[in-house]
Amino acid sequence: MNAGDNDGQNTAMRTGQAGRAEQPMRVVLTNIGTMGDVHPLIALALELGQRGHEPVLAVPEVFRERVRGIAFHAVRPDIDPADTELAARIYEPKHGTEYGLRRFLFPRLRESYEDLLAAVSGPRRADLLVTGELNYAAPLVAEKTGIPWASAVLAPISFFSVYDPSALPMYEWLSATYGRVPGMGRVVNGLARAISRKWPEPIVALRRELGLPPTKVNPLFEGKHSPLLVLALFDRLLGERQRDWPAMTVETGFCFHDADCGMTALPGGMERFLDAGAAPVVFTLGSAAVMTAGNFFRVAAEACERMGRRAVLLVGPDRRNLPDGNLPESICVAEYAPHSLLFPRAAAVVHQGGVGTVAQCLRAGVPMVVVPWSHDQPDNAYRMVRLGVARSMKRNDLTTARLARELTELLGNSGYAMAARAARQGMAGVDGCGAACDAMEKLVMARRIAVG
Repeated sequence: MNAGDNDGQNTAMRTGQAGRAEQPMRVVLTNIGTMGDVHPLIALALELGQRGHEPVLAVPEVFRERVRGIAFHAVRPDIDPADTELAARIYEPKHGTEYGLRRFLFPRLRESYEDLLAAVSGPRRADLLVTGELNYAAPLVAEKTGIPWASAVLAPISFFSVYDPSALPMYEWLSATYGRVPGMGRVVNGLARAISRKWPEPIVALRRELGLPPTKVNPLFEGKHSPLLVLALFDRLLGERQRDWPAMTVETGFCFHDADCGMTALPGGMERFLDAGAAPVVFTLGSAAVMTAGNFFRVAAEACERMGRRAVLLVGPDRRNLPDGNLPESICVAEYAPHSLLFPRAAAVVHQGGVGTVAQCLRAGVPMVVVPWSHDQPDNAYRMVRLGVARSMKRNDLTTARLARELTELLGNSGYAMAARAARQGMAGVDGCGAACDAMEKLVMARRIAVG
């Protein structure tokens, strides 16, 4: 949604109807996951703060040092950024999603509930709870306390639309039938529900323990969407609105934030590297897949050397990700760099398909090669290929020769670059944070009017 599309509503929010919108809101924003899951909430919190509201980030303790200038409340389970074995299990394509939910999140569900309950209760009761889908305790907190809540959706796969079916990580090959075989959306939706039918049992048990009434709503599907407000925090380039999305969905556009630990500039030496030659190919695996990188960066370095291409490798903090031997001057290595500063200076980006990385590529107008690991990443890759801005390859097919071929095709075909530039232009002027915060203010204002 372009912020300009709603000028009348925006003016009403900021001037206030009967003075109510001018009263500061205390908004608790929560999720559990990686930086890709938390960055959009940070962006929303910063915008809310700019508007004079009181945002609180209720996320795992590991993110405390990465969040500056925003009230913080830790929510369990915490995440050990050095636990590469856990990352490997969670990012395994066939069973990673199940493992992450049933072995990591759900055994600590009661703790998540208690921590979030404390966050919304004091020192001042929250006016609104905004939750990403990985904090499955959040809808229970909202129902138990009566605090209005909004759900935030980061990628189209979360809607499981039968009209725009997603590429499931364990059945990615089915996406080749979409558009050719009628009814595949219902098949995929039914398959996802059948596979996961027993997964929500801990959520049902906690509902019963809390004295909440039974419900037939599936907490992994429609139950994770608020009946009051669903914020689709992604651009229409990634997924158009479908008939079976929740009725209260507001399409906002992406909410960008990548100033990790306050980093607002490129790391030392990278600026000089970029100025010294042709635009490089950037390789990154985000903040989670980088914990289980395998041979990704070695293959990246070898492929670029073979092609005579300059490269930037964002290898993360694990020294095992560094390619063996002495790298040529044509390859720059860093743990991290803000994507918003680096990607516009790249010839292409090779990445894991996380929605935050996809968004930054689209905003920069650069073509991509997507090598998805798991979860929403195969679906994001499928959508970028469909948009014409990317090529995609399976993680198991990642070899020096294959990657070099994919990059040669991507960089040698001007159609990819043209499509990427068109995507950048299509996103110009879209204010995702502004649209989302307008919708939140409208919801809280309506609530205040209703209760007098």
